[in-house]
Amino acid sequence: MKRFSTLFGFALIVVLVIGVIAAPAAYTRADESKARVLVQFVPGQKAIVQNTLRGVGGQTHFEFDNLDTIAVTVPESALFGLSHNPNIVMIEEDSLRYPVGINLSAYQAEAQAVPYGIDMVQARDVWDENRDGEIDAGAPTGDNRTVCIIDSGLYVGHEDLAGISAIGYDNSSLPWDVDHDGHGSHVAGTISAMNNTLGVVGVTPGTVNLYIVRVFGDDGLWAYSSTLIDAANRCEDAGANIISMSLGGDRSNNTERRGFDTLYANGILPIAAAGNDGTTGYSYPGSYDSVVSVAAIDSEKLVADFSQKNDQVELAAPGVNVLSTVPYIDASSLTVNGLTYAANHIEFSARGTANGALVDGGLCLTTGAWSGQVVLCERGDISFYDKVMNVQNSGGAAAILYNNEPGNFHGTLGDEASSSTIIGLSLSQEDGQTLVAGSLGQTGVVESIFTDQVNGYAYYDGTSMATPHVAAVAALVWSADITATNVEIRDILVTTAEDLGDVGRDASYGFGLVQSFDAVEVLTGGGGDDNPPVANITSPVDSAVFTSGESISFTGSASDVEDGDLTSNLTWTSNLDGQIGTGGSFSYMLSDGTHTITAEVTDSYGNTSSDSITVIVGGGGGEDTAMHVAALDGTSIVVNRRFWQASVDVQVVDLTGTAVANVTVSGDWSGSYAGSVSCVTDVTGWCTVLTARNKVTAPVAFTVTDLEAAGYFYDAAANVLSAVTVVNP
Repeated sequence: MKRFSTLFGFALIVVLVIGVIAAPAAYTRADESKARVLVQFVPGQKAIVQNTLRGVGGQTHFEFDNLDTIAVTVPESALFGLSHNPNIVMIEEDSLRYPVGINLSAYQAEAQAVPYGIDMVQARDVWDENRDGEIDAGAPTGDNRTVCIIDSGLYVGHEDLAGISAIGYDNSSLPWDVDHDGHGSHVAGTISAMNNTLGVVGVTPGTVNLYIVRVFGDDGLWAYSSTLIDAANRCEDAGANIISMSLGGDRSNNTERRGFDTLYANGILPIAAAGNDGTTGYSYPGSYDSVVSVAAIDSEKLVADFSQKNDQVELAAPGVNVLSTVPYIDASSLTVNGLTYAANHIEFSARGTANGALVDGGLCLTTGAWSGQVVLCERGDISFYDKVMNVQNSGGAAAILYNNEPGNFHGTLGDEASSSTIIGLSLSQEDGQTLVAGSLGQTGVVESIFTDQVNGYAYYDGTSMATPHVAAVAALVWSADITATNVEIRDILVTTAEDLGDVGRDASYGFGLVQSFDAVEVLTGGGGDDNPPVANITSPVDSAVFTSGESISFTGSASDVEDGDLTSNLTWTSNLDGQIGTGGSFSYMLSDGTHTITAEVTDSYGNTSSDSITVIVGGGGGEDTAMHVAALDGTSIVVNRRFWQASVDVQVVDLTGTAVANVTVSGDWSGSYAGSVSCVTDVTGWCTVLTARNKVTAPVAFTVTDLEAAGYFYDAAANVLSAVTVVNP
């Protein structure tokens, strides 16, 4: 990052320098010396900066007056001069944004199915509690909320989307009601597929209002951050309450962040994918504070291996093997001896039909004698492209790549430039091994047919698929009380999320799995939790004594009428050692002293309960044995008519209550008599301290300051009393 001073006294930040931006693949060689950037100008100086940009041959894409910023492509050679212009505050890269979902398969449905994610986020608990397939009368459905989907468009002719309320931004180059990629239609189906007898049903059952802004072309490859800002502003102009963005990129920029901060401040709830790199890296816009970042989990509520894991992840939702609507059917299969094996098309390989005798190509590391044959290739060692091309260069009819681990996979040859002339399909490991073991030499019929703009359904993986679950849940919950603010809705989604992974917020799951019904209950005050949880420590017993350095086993349980077993949510603490463990069973070595051990649990409604015991460590004698004051008895002694004395008896015991002899007790007198004094305990653990003669009638106080004895240490926290006051008789 470079900083420059200006005549106006503010810092000029340039986060783009010559050569930083790699030209997108669509650029020609003539474009390679240009850079697409975001230029922030001094408020009120837009016209001057526009003239400057035109003067250097700039091509303006967007003007964001509310952010004092222009998105523009300029020659790289002009960047240095622009960075020194006193009317320009900042120049930064116009970062790329990509969709983050993976297509696994596509087919034609025969009857309505309920994708697992719908019930996992409690959607039907809100609007079809009795599971009769009908929307419950008066139930929240999201019908008074608008979700804006920024994606690849919407196939409005789909049988499961045709009845929903959807409009969009009329962009002549990217019309909202066209989707040849499928990503946007898949997102829309998760949010709002109709509750009918067809295909799937959405989190909101065909009821929420959709506004569509298309930013991805038919190839679904990428868009710029400025395109995203413009799209989000159009969502706001259309009255959207929620923005769903199943997209992201690994570079942040200040203009985009300010844009989403502004939208959030204006009452909109932006929600975006956490990213699919499977690292701890950030993805934007999801990782801006004003945007809810969504992680992906599977049907077992385990975080997906591809899901980003970082401190910006806020909520989790289903994102593995998610079934929803797409505008195509991808029928790929291998049929042998009357049995058909479901397959996935290897992207950029040929389509059509082929047949030939099955042959085992092993790993297909080189070419072989495979002319006219259907070659089975095990996944591994070299790329999918190299395997398919080895079969093609051997005259093979088709390449069938089977997995080297359980299940199927989705493969690609790379891009259109590396396409093949033969069909490439992927099979599961199980199917591939079965064919190699018992079907070699038999005729294999290969089919891979793609039909566009039809009623299709597909399973996708990605945080792209988790994002619309959360966006739709937000709409469903918000529709129960439209007076709530975006901040309130966000807080409720967080506090009612089902905690997964580590207790509390963590990098994989954020605050946990988003929950519709629980959030609606809290928002509407629908009874809350009238039954707080119960926590119970089962071992060790109260006042148990342990020797120094001993590993102590702790067990406990917790439950709640509404939430059931909450034992795994227990948090254990010691007043001396802080947090010592979680869950229902663990071991810990406590420090010496008297500990108050507390096991606490919080239910999904925020109610807490705890149980506490005392544990003593250091008892039983020896050099690490603790001792403390067990009693202080103060009396007054009349010497004569003018003088009196204060007398205090002190008893010292160890952690088991056994008297300790030969302890030097030190203490201070205060009040009407001041001074320090000491005594030594006898075999009963007692000793006595006295003041000198005192003629002042005010009370005298004695405070123990120390205990010293060979083989013991002083545990002041365990004292029954540490001070006593004696009054003149």
